[in-house]
Amino acid sequence: MKKLLPVLAILAWIMFVADVSAQTPEEFADIWDKNHISTILPSNVRHKDVKDYLAKMKSLGIKTEEVGRSVAGREIYQMEWGTGPLRIFMWSQMHGDEPTATSALFDMFAYLQQNGEKDWVRKFSETFTIRAVPMLNPDGAELYQRANLQGIDINRDATNLVTPEGRLLKKLRDDWTPHIGFNLHNQRDLTTAGPLPKQAVISLLAVLGNKEGITNAGYERNKRIAAAIVMALSKFIRGQVGRWNEEYNGLAFGDNFSAWGTPVILIETGALQGKDEMYLVKLNFVAFMAALQSIADKTEQALSPINYDMLPINSSGSLTSWIFRKATIMNPGETMKPQMTDIAVNRARRRAEQAIASSVVGIGGLTYLVGLEEYDASDFYVVPRIDRIRIGAPGEFMFYKKSRQIDWNSANLETDFPPDAIFTQGKWLTGDGVVPKTK
Repeated sequence: MKKLLPVLAILAWIMFVADVSAQTPEEFADIWDKNHISTILPSNVRHKDVKDYLAKMKSLGIKTEEVGRSVAGREIYQMEWGTGPLRIFMWSQMHGDEPTATSALFDMFAYLQQNGEKDWVRKFSETFTIRAVPMLNPDGAELYQRANLQGIDINRDATNLVTPEGRLLKKLRDDWTPHIGFNLHNQRDLTTAGPLPKQAVISLLAVLGNKEGITNAGYERNKRIAAAIVMALSKFIRGQVGRWNEEYNGLAFGDNFSAWGTPVILIETGALQGKDEMYLVKLNFVAFMAALQSIADKTEQALSPINYDMLPINSSGSLTSWIFRKATIMNPGETMKPQMTDIAVNRARRRAEQAIASSVVGIGGLTYLVGLEEYDASDFYVVPRIDRIRIGAPGEFMFYKKSRQIDWNSANLETDFPPDAIFTQGKWLTGDGVVPKTK
């Protein structure tokens, strides 16, 4: 028994250290649930909201400073936390309509600052210093567009440097020479993890930074960190993490950061049917924290990159927002006999507070497509509310049961013959449930 005591003591110590230093992905998610300061859906966040969040950061004692201005003169800020020697640089929303990570950065900085007494947070602080630029493209964010006010994609301006935002990003890197970079974006909600029609909720890329494919220590380390992120996210979105296209792009900041000596991890946030934007913020928070933990406790050094290497490559073309199967299209005024067919409709990227804009992207036997939502319209005539049903037309439809007698030449069809159901702005204005939902 006496011989067992030292062993038991060691085991108890190991369990204690593990308890205070290693948080599980579920614990990180719970931390976000109970402590996040972001209160606005990310797509609705404007520059003024970022300044409000930054005021909160400053009140908590986080170092914040204006580091530059946009084309329109909007302030661009940088936050800093930690005192450790490893330098980590993160930036979000260089594309104005890609907002998810901006909110997650504020949540992460706020939590770390408010919980410095925890052993694992203290270990974070002693290991690295984090600097982050939330909303690099405030003009684009204000208009909710990809490009800046010059109409230039900042992420294609790493070598020409004609945008003030791009010049600022390079200067911040050059002046501080970070050891690791995190380039934070959003991808389309119809991006898939591999060829199968399954949404890629998050996609990752360890950016090599040279077209020759020559590896280096920073790249290999980032693959292991990405593997840690995959392991954490698999608790929530197993099979829905993808790998971004590795094709080298000499104009992009990710490739150039890596070439300049700051190996980058790209994180692209997509969507998850049935979950709102705040859930995606939480997944970003979990991804950030898992990455930082793997660095602070050195577990990334022992990880195999296989969980990253085996990720399915992002794809597209097999998913659509809505499909109305076996619809009989009735375009008033046409002499062509109505035929039964499938109609595919995609939503456009927009703010949550805005009405959904959508357009027809496919007509025909669309067996190769899967809709996030699908409806059986076989018992209905489908009539356009706007224009006519064709590729590129708005996804605004009226549904009439085939058993009804309708004068299709009526000048006021919707008024004279009220539809059984109306689909507009991505939802059922009337007749919800009338057209059977199959998916």
